[in-house]
Amino acid sequence: MSKPLLDVLNGITRNPPPVWLMRQAGRYLPEYRAVREKAGSFLNLVLTPELAAEVTLQPVRRFGFDAAILFSDILVIPHALGQHVTFAVGEGPQLDPIADRRGFERLASEVDHGMLAPIYETIRVVKRELGPEVALLGFCGAPWTVASYMIAGCGTPDQAPARLFAYGDAAAFAVLLDVLVDASAGYLVRQLQAGADAVQIFDTWAGVLSPPEFVRWCIEPTRQIVAKVRAAVPEAKIIGFPRGAGTMLPRYVQEVAIDAAGLDWTIDRAFARERIQSRVPVQGNLDPLVLVAGGSALDRAVDSVLEDFAGGPFIFNLGHGILPDTPIAHVEQMLARVRKR
Repeated sequence: MSKPLLDVLNGITRNPPPVWLMRQAGRYLPEYRAVREKAGSFLNLVLTPELAAEVTLQPVRRFGFDAAILFSDILVIPHALGQHVTFAVGEGPQLDPIADRRGFERLASEVDHGMLAPIYETIRVVKRELGPEVALLGFCGAPWTVASYMIAGCGTPDQAPARLFAYGDAAAFAVLLDVLVDASAGYLVRQLQAGADAVQIFDTWAGVLSPPEFVRWCIEPTRQIVAKVRAAVPEAKIIGFPRGAGTMLPRYVQEVAIDAAGLDWTIDRAFARERIQSRVPVQGNLDPLVLVAGGSALDRAVDSVLEDFAGGPFIFNLGHGILPDTPIAHVEQMLARVRKR
């Protein structure tokens, strides 16, 4: 039995399109909240295979999504490089910030895959439980986005600490990104070897970069990751998601050998159809907030996305992660609309 999502990654147009949601395993689900409480901490949940596998599978069981995405976090890479990482409830991730070159001394030169071994085991557990038609996605954060958290020590509105660091000491910043390229490529290779059908590279903060910095800090490191992954796993299927790339997205698609491009909700869909979907499959791009709103606004938005991308290979998804206050009934409404039920 074929997997609809992999068909699309191979350039086949499916009607209706396969559908999954970024952050589909999360706080909007009561069953997730129960497991999260049992785990005691977010990082413990991520690094306990039986618990992480359970929350990975929960949304597939409830909604019948066409893909499960590994329950983990992009900041496990800094954790495995020796940076102290915690996830405080209601505050987001907290890291020991790297203010200058001396901060690099706290980091290992290579990622400790032993620390990440529970994540690879989670993939093996999930793979055994999924139906033959459901794809399993792994992922990592792109070097720019991960570095922005490592330098600031937390999320910031415009990633100014990382941008200032890169402007002030580009050579040192490049060294950090080189470490992250190698770490991320090795991480993705091991996910694929453990059973992931495809992987996604999240560059959540790509949109804050000026065009020259976008090329240097987003396109080039991601291009290197994809090349390293394909050197080890030639058939690897890779989705790239540089959120906020806008008019830089065609160059990203041209220079990074991805199998599909993720689209955020701010991109003009006619532009994306003509400049991106004509070259690679696309994924997206429903506004996560309209999923919270529901009602006729949601119906119109879903219909619009489907109409704009129906002519080519397309994966229905959000333009970013599902919001914690999203009503379950609205997810059901969206799925019924996509699948014409």
